[in-house]
Parts: sequence; C-alpha cells; structure tokens
Amino acid sequence: MRMPGMWGRLLTPGLLAGAMLAPATVARAQEYHDFDALTRELRALAGGSDAARLQSLGTSREGRELWMMELAAPGGAPVETRPGVLVVGTLAGDHVVGSELALGVIRHLLSGEEVGTVLTDHVIYVVPRLNADGAEAMFANVRADRRRNALPFDDDNDGRIDEDPPEDLNGDGLITAMRVPDPTGDYLVHPDEPRLMKRVDRAAGESGSYAVYWEGRDSDGDGFLNEDGAGGVDLNRSFQHAYPYWERDAGYYMVSEPESRALMDFTIAHRNIAAILTFGHSDNLVTPPDARGNLAAAATLELAAFADAANDDMFDQGVFRASTPSFGGFGFFGGGGGGPRLRGAQPGRDNDPESGRRPAMTVHRNDLEYFEAVSDAYKEITGISAVGLNRTAEGAFFQYGYFQFGVPSFSTQGWGVPAPDADSADAEPQTEPGRRSGRGGGDAGAGSGTDATLLAAHEAAGRDVFVPWEAFSHPELGDVEIGGFVPYALTNPPADELDALAEQHGAFVVRLAGMLPRVRISETEVTDHGGGVFTVSVEIENTGFFPTSTQHGVVSRSVRPTVVQIQVPPDAILTGDDKTATVRKLDGSGAREEFTWVIQGRRGSAVDIRVSSQKGGSDTATVTLR
Repeated sequence: MRMPGMWGRLLTPGLLAGAMLAPATVARAQEYHDFDALTRELRALAGGSDAARLQSLGTSREGRELWMMELAAPGGAPVETRPGVLVVGTLAGDHVVGSELALGVIRHLLSGEEVGTVLTDHVIYVVPRLNADGAEAMFANVRADRRRNALPFDDDNDGRIDEDPPEDLNGDGLITAMRVPDPTGDYLVHPDEPRLMKRVDRAAGESGSYAVYWEGRDSDGDGFLNEDGAGGVDLNRSFQHAYPYWERDAGYYMVSEPESRALMDFTIAHRNIAAILTFGHSDNLVTPPDARGNLAAAATLELAAFADAANDDMFDQGVFRASTPSFGGFGFFGGGGGGPRLRGAQPGRDNDPESGRRPAMTVHRNDLEYFEAVSDAYKEITGISAVGLNRTAEGAFFQYGYFQFGVPSFSTQGWGVPAPDADSADAEPQTEPGRRSGRGGGDAGAGSGTDATLLAAHEAAGRDVFVPWEAFSHPELGDVEIGGFVPYALTNPPADELDALAEQHGAFVVRLAGMLPRVRISETEVTDHGGGVFTVSVEIENTGFFPTSTQHGVVSRSVRPTVVQIQVPPDAILTGDDKTATVRKLDGSGAREEFTWVIQGRRGSAVDIRVSSQKGGSDTATVTLR
C-alpha cells in the first residue's frame, strides 16, 4: 500500500489500526486519537483533577459516547451560575484536528495556574468530538474525506440506502478522484499546473477533454458513480440558523440527529454559557466580520467540487417511491415519474418580504468591535493570519450561538496556511487562497486559484498532499487516471504540529474567558432622612470586556436582562426604582448603572442588595441603614 509522505506524519502506524490499540496503550500527545484513545485520555484527565468532571451528553448513531468535560475549580460560586465558555470540536467528521485542539484546551486549563484563576471564576465546557462516528473514518484502512455522521441515508432517492459508495480501485488505501477522457466533458488539465483541472470556458472557445468523478464504480447500475455513499448528516449544517433546507447533507429537518440534539439540549440547559468557540470549516476568527457584518467569502477545492458535480443531474432521470423515509417522502421530489418540484418555502429567504421580519444574517454593527477584538487576540496568540479553506456557514452551530442563543460565537479551523521550509524561502507564506474582495458569497468557483495556491503552499512547507495521477483500467469507463488531494491532508495538519497548536488554543480560551462579562456591586450609599426613611443607592459595574448581552441578544431577546434587587418587602419601598429593577444591556470595560430606592426601615438594620446576570455571574452587598 502506498503511503504519501503527508500521511506518514499525519497518522502514525500505531494509530492506523484505530480501535485495535491495546486497552493499556496511552496515546501520545503528537498523535491523532481514535475514539477509544480519546476516551482513555479524557478519563485520565478527569481522574487526575478535582477541577474536571467528565460526562456523556448522549450517544451517536453508532453508539459512541458524546463526551463533555466540565472544567471548574471546586468552591466559590455554584458552577451553573459562573460565566462559561462552550468549546465544541469535530462537528464535521473530516475535521479531526478539532478534537485534538479541544483536548489541548483541557490539558492547558488543568496543567497551569488557570485552575486557581480562570477556573475559580468561570466554567469551561468542552465537547471534544461531536461527530464521533464520522471521525472514525480517518482511522479506517481505506480513507475518504467524510464529514457526515452515520445516519443511513438514501442520497439518490432510489429506495436503496448507501448502496453506491466510492471505492479504492487502485488499492492505495485512499479515495481520490478520477479524470476520464471525454471530448464532451466540462474540464481541462490546468495549463499552469498539470496535476490540477479547470472548468472549460466555452464562451472563450474552449472545449472540454475530461470528466471528473470520485474514485469508484457504478455499484448499483443506475448510470451514476458513487452517488450514494455512507452517511448521513453534516452536523454543522443542521442547526437553527440559515438552515440549508432540502440539501441532502443537512438532514431531514433541523437538529434531526442524536448528536446535534444532545448538544442543543445541553446548551439550552446552560444559559450561563457566555461565549462559544467551535472548531470547524468556517472561519470568523482569522477574518472577522466586515463593516457590514458579513463573513468572509468561501474558499473551496475546485477538484472536489468537480467530482461532486458529476452527479448533479441524477434527479433529472426520475426516481422510485422510497419504501423507507427519504427526502422524497418529505415533498422534495415526487414518486415515480421524477423531476423536482419547486423548492419549499424558507422563512425569511423565500417568503414575501412583506409577510414579516426577516431573520438577521449579518452581525449587528454594535457587536462588530467585539468580534474584531477577539480576532486580534486570536491572531496574536496563535500566529495564524490566513486560512486555507473556508466554507460558507449555513446551519452552523456558531451561527446559532450568535443569532439565536445571543452570545459572541466564533469558529476557526485551528490552523492556517503553512509557512515554507527554510529551504524554500522564495515561497509565498501566509497568502489567502481563494479569498475574494467580496464577502458572504457562495463557494469559490473556477478561476479562484484555491487548489493551486494550497498545493504550492503545502509543498513549499515540505508536505506531500497530492497523489500523482496514475493510469488505471476502469471496468466500466476504460482508461482513466486516478489521483488528487490526499484525504484529510488539507483539513488536518500533520500530527507533529498538534502540541503547539493545542497549547496556543488553550491560551486563547483563557483569554476568551477573561473577556466574559462579570457583574459586581461597585458602590453603595445610604442616606438617613430621619423618621425611618432612607435612600439606598448602588452602582453595578461590568468589569468584563463583553457586555452582559450582545446587541443582537437584545434584539432577539435571547438573553435575560441583568437583574438588581433590594431585599426589603415591596411595601417598604416609598419611591425610586422597583424592588426588582433590570438593565437590558450593561456594556463592559467598567460600564456602570446606578439604582436608587427610598425605603422605610429600622435604623441599624441590614439590607441585602443582589445583582444577577445570566451571562455575567452575580454579586451581593449588604448595607446598614444609618
């Protein structure tokens, strides 16, 4: 079996066997962990610290535990009232580096002085691997980029499930692409880089010479290759904002999967979560939202898009009524005669603009400064200044976190475009492949240069990420060539980089926790007017950097107001503020709000005043009436 050089570093021989590791084996830090190794590591970390508590949020489609590590020092305020950060890794199965970074965050927080500082005042919730089933594909004997979970799914709506997956025809252990000579094809060998392909520009007089497919056969004999593989749902396209209705990898409906439901149930039950960090394919940390609140434009692999497009017209051929649930049963396609119906209505996207308020799709202008500040901190700590690939966020969990849950929410791939080796100093490091001047657009199309830029950047850094094209006699297509990008190589860095990346992201989470809102009672004053009448004044202050609610949290009413309450009977209040007063949003960095009550009471008695913020903790002060 040929092993390209990149994978010789990315997966060590001991981990290629995945679950075959002996139970006593402890995975080293510089290895990618399969599920069993990850579980052992999490249990060891939880068992070694009284600040760590490991629990399962549920199980995956294939029965793997969905682990969550709660990190909070014992003592102090109740954990459920402390401002919290939620960290989620590996929502997409092919982004296994997210699990390693999440694991590194846990190690960092448990190994240093943060136990006595950050973890005393805050709680950090870490879900290292949400897509536990999809991630296991990285450790299989034959590897193909797999983002989806393990839901059996009828991709081609023919009543059969997972019956035509890609296949390793040349026996190299990798699923790559096939380019097939075809005078009617839509693709040409790229004139500047013969390993890559380009879409023909027929308006410019070009004619095609190739078709492009994923490696494999027409296993179900329907005339299409590899159109119905294993899985399922891309979990990071299944949440409740900008949900991509009717797209096959988004699931039957929002939060349809046990993995996404477990995360949602946990999040909703923990309203003290004040910031969210996810590791995934979309980025708003290296490139923060622009002045209009739009995210950066997508940058995607053209070769992969070309192979995906090979089956774009499969639904034009007619479908059979499925005997098992499929999108056909939900009105996407009719039975029998086939042909798509009109797309179903999407609230706020397809509906009449006059029918109601449309959902927000951009970051509120008053929140932009916080995203910019966090982006600056992230780049300062990690040194990452450009990402390689960037997926348009639709139904992503971090979008839910900001637009629906109402907290600052961030997403990062966790590593960037590699810098060249010293021997390749003439290479251009840290460019931004696939970036466009516009933002918020769709996936990058032909001519974006993403493939060429990434190939050059990785090779300049000494990484072998491309399998050269080799001739192969295909049983159905005749003479073809098989090759392309190594699965996982552009979505996961080499394993020997994990320790440094994990340490950087641990430090970033510490910085992020330090930005959370923190309310306290900063000043109190009592004035005695005689006759048992007193004026009680307090100032509350937010000593954190973030406000107690984002501005969008105010607009969407997804974050409760900060509550200030004086502990006297309601009829003792003569005038002034209500017994229970509120402030919708208290800005950070020392912003204050004053509350005053004129009350009747007994001289010398003590009165408690309490402030409570859903995202900023609580505080109590006692004043004496005198």
